[in-house]
Amino acid sequence: MENNKKIYLGSDHAGFNLKEKIKDFLGSLGYEYEDLGPKSYEAGDDYSDYAFLVADSAAKSGGLGILICNSGVGMCIAANKIKGIRAVNAYNVQIAIKSREHNNTNILCLGQDYINWQLAQEIIKAWLETDFSSEEKHHRRVQKIIDQEDKEEINV
Repeated sequence: MENNKKIYLGSDHAGFNLKEKIKDFLGSLGYEYEDLGPKSYEAGDDYSDYAFLVADSAAKSGGLGILICNSGVGMCIAANKIKGIRAVNAYNVQIAIKSREHNNTNILCLGQDYINWQLAQEIIKAWLETDFSSEEKHHRRVQKIIDQEDKEEINV
């Protein structure tokens, strides 16, 4: 992936420490990022607030997002509620790569309590460096997801 897309970052209290490390890591890789919060540790804050903020920013700008909480699950669920977002909770490098190749994910969610710093770096780097597949079947499938966002009911 080209380094020209801005990466929006967000976490809750449970992911704050990892988010702070990720900022330096992204900078070392040459990526531009914007930290959407929290700016300091805030015990008891709500993951959904930051997930919505990051996902909305990524959807509107065509950028990417990285969200961190305890497990990554809450962030992923919340981010996927925003139109135009395809978020993945990646817990290994293979999932990160497949999510980009097959699903063109634009938000990466991480669980600070379930991955170590070395694995987090490997997942982030793999996710950022993987492009969406050129295979028609993957484009067709993602387009069906995009089309469904505008519908009120499911037609299969």
